[in-house]
Amino acid sequence: MANVEGGEGYDWYYGSAEGRDAQRRLPITDGASGVSVGPVLDAMPPGISASLALDGRQETAVFSGSVRFPETPADAVLWEAGGAAAGAWMGVRDGGAVFRLRAGSGAAAAGSDAGTAVLDLDVALLPFDGHLHELVWEVRPAAPGHVKLWVDGRLMGTGAVSDASDMSGGAWADVSDMRWIGPMAPGNMPLGEPDADWPETEAGDLSFHGHVTEGPTNAPWVFRYKALRDWWSEMHHDRRGGYQLATASPWVPQSKPIWFTEIGCPAVDKGTNQPNKFLDAKSSENALPYFSNGRRDDLIQTQYLRALIGYWSDPANNPVSMIYDGPMVDVSKAHVWAWDARPWPAFPNDRALWSDGVNYGRGHWISGRISGQPLSMVVAEICEKAGVTEYDVSALYGFVRGHVSSDIETGRARIQPLMMAYQFGAVEREGKLVFLHLPATPDGEVLEALTAVDEEGEAGLRLTRAPEAETMGRVRVEYTESDGVYETRVAEAIFPDDADIGISQSDLPLSLTRAEARGIAERWLAEARVARDTVRFDLPPSRRALGAGAMMALEDGSTWRIDRVEDMGARRIEAVRVETSVAEPSDSVDEAVTQQAFTPPLPVSPVFMDLPLLTGDEVEHAPHLAIAAVPWPGSVAVYSSVSDSGYTLNRVIEAGSLVGTLETPLAAASPGVWDRGAPFRVRIAAGGGLSSAERADVLNGANVAAIGAGDAGPWEVMQFANAVLVGPGLWEISMRLRGQAGSDGIMPDIWPPGSLFVLLDGGPEQIDLALSARGLARYYRIGPARRPLDDASYEERHLAFDGVGLRPYAPAHLRARAGAAALDLSWVRRTRIDGDSWQGTEVPLGEESEAYLVQIRDASGLKREVTVSAPAWSYSDAALASDGTTTPYSIDVAQISGRFGPGPFTRIMIDD
Repeated sequence: MANVEGGEGYDWYYGSAEGRDAQRRLPITDGASGVSVGPVLDAMPPGISASLALDGRQETAVFSGSVRFPETPADAVLWEAGGAAAGAWMGVRDGGAVFRLRAGSGAAAAGSDAGTAVLDLDVALLPFDGHLHELVWEVRPAAPGHVKLWVDGRLMGTGAVSDASDMSGGAWADVSDMRWIGPMAPGNMPLGEPDADWPETEAGDLSFHGHVTEGPTNAPWVFRYKALRDWWSEMHHDRRGGYQLATASPWVPQSKPIWFTEIGCPAVDKGTNQPNKFLDAKSSENALPYFSNGRRDDLIQTQYLRALIGYWSDPANNPVSMIYDGPMVDVSKAHVWAWDARPWPAFPNDRALWSDGVNYGRGHWISGRISGQPLSMVVAEICEKAGVTEYDVSALYGFVRGHVSSDIETGRARIQPLMMAYQFGAVEREGKLVFLHLPATPDGEVLEALTAVDEEGEAGLRLTRAPEAETMGRVRVEYTESDGVYETRVAEAIFPDDADIGISQSDLPLSLTRAEARGIAERWLAEARVARDTVRFDLPPSRRALGAGAMMALEDGSTWRIDRVEDMGARRIEAVRVETSVAEPSDSVDEAVTQQAFTPPLPVSPVFMDLPLLTGDEVEHAPHLAIAAVPWPGSVAVYSSVSDSGYTLNRVIEAGSLVGTLETPLAAASPGVWDRGAPFRVRIAAGGGLSSAERADVLNGANVAAIGAGDAGPWEVMQFANAVLVGPGLWEISMRLRGQAGSDGIMPDIWPPGSLFVLLDGGPEQIDLALSARGLARYYRIGPARRPLDDASYEERHLAFDGVGLRPYAPAHLRARAGAAALDLSWVRRTRIDGDSWQGTEVPLGEESEAYLVQIRDASGLKREVTVSAPAWSYSDAALASDGTTTPYSIDVAQISGRFGPGPFTRIMIDD
């Protein structure tokens, strides 16, 4: 349906006039009306032929053929026959200025002479426009010898032998080979003519006819087999031998509706150029459409269907029959190829079962992608929902497979991921919000000598380049994978030599193919390098056409996107460097999406963790639960009860957690500073892999993990910057922050091999636990949510939780100084709530009242225990003597919570 009326595509689909021209569209016309030729007696494809013996070249011959004219004429041969003795020649000569058709003598000719007919035309008279054109020419050797040329049915001119006699030797060419388009043989053609091949290779067969007739009828080479309205509404006349018969066929105009029994377009670049073509080695239609680069393009398929169906659904384009009172084209009976009966996404991904799944990506299938929408429609809907009615999305092009947004998000927040992924911006123009992609070519050039003078009396360009240290060397894009079960994936692009400069990670709430996500990551990485350069300058008001969003060029050929314009009399411009080439994705192959196999109801591995507050948003007394399972059952149900019966659903966990075990011991380290000790190794049993993070990101909460002995605890919270894969599932972790969130108070001297490691990345979830149930043992059953509670796959636990989120931190900076008659103690209070801000003079108390427990112990045991309300206390010499305390002895201090009791103790040893 490449040229079906209504199948040409919407004008607004093309991002530019160049984009539309690239589709190689030509309007359907009446063809070369005004000239007709006789039946085809012989034909040859482009190349060389020895057809037509000498007796045939002594008779009048008529040739016709279609050929693409170049946009710029240059000396070249289009057709030639014969040689230096007698020959015919057609092509461009005289430095691209003259189009010549000659026949007769093969000697050099400045024009028609005795024995040679020459027709010379100014090339301006011919359609050198890059399109296909029909040529008909006649060579008559008998007196009066002449040549004639028609282009697209119009007579261009006649050239005759100067004395109205026969052509030289009575023939228009000798018996040498005939060549159409090329390749040419310089020594085997008329003399004095160029011998270069025709610059365009696209051409139809060269046909030989016995005669030509000028007139408005009988144009047998013009077939308008897709002109539906004409075919449906007019009488039909058969053609025999190239001539139209006067008697009409039995067809009654408007007597039947037209059904599109098969319409479709491959999802490949420029698929509408030849919608019947697709890639399948076993098919006769196996080919790329004309001028296609072979990349997958789901948008062209969508726009094809929208254009075709939308056009014929409009009554203005679809006349009603006066016979059956229905539309000419019954759109309700249109059938799109192909919706596959095989279930998506099993097809096309199960290629072991269906080998043609490899053809899906660039094929005609609409199953699995019919729900996608053009980018322009998605942006328009967001604008409408945000209350913006003055907008223009006509320049947007792109295919959105899926876009996730929250009801509480602003329109700007919803559009932002689309702008990043599809590389477009928004500018305000004449009160309207206009969405634009980066132009393919600059909108104008800025000459430094013609810049305006600013308020400081200076003109010119002020160029700035960001430091290389700020350049990204690695980009990660998290997205939802389409063509599958919509799992979260990460695409990554790296500059091999600069991978350690910086890492940028972005989460796109979009459904993408792997190739699309990889292309976005590569483009962002390239753009980050180019966008290091910025420029500022002033322009006079006369350059108002260069506004925000426009692309300009400087004298050195560099291109820049204008991001900001201030109208201060002169127009102050701020622009960032861009290169249109970075928008071109690298060649990639669509890979099959791995399908999730049947998951048997296997037991899961639950890990309960009584953790301190991490963000402050948690329920203080409720424990966290991490679930590890291979394979993941889809979702895990958690049931709870005060006894081993009467269970109720507590929580459904949709995602697994990353859980592992220590393979090497981890010794205690000082909190609050980087632990630069030797890496420890952890084997990840389930949940995925680890990743490194910048230290600044770690200080801002990245890469948090818990290490503990199991359900009963205790658990130390730590962070890490470096994670290196050293074996299958085996990671080395270094550059750590230990004892985070107050867990330094319970850090053991060593975490032995076998200790549990759980990544706190949002996977572990808190379960529901009433405050009154804190410290009371309860029963828990955990298993696949799709299985009943009594299934053998469920794991049972009987646990009690102290509510470590309520636990005070251990005091810091415990000091002892000998006084006149006492040992003076002091310490610094810490807080478990909102303690990270530097703006206050003191951290919040976090408890109902300030209280501390002080304990004195020597070798014989506890000697004294007191409760104080301030971070200081004195142990008098009299009390020391009364207690009978002997050195060495320890002093332990803990903060007291009214709901939790004493937290971890901080200890100081007194030796004298």
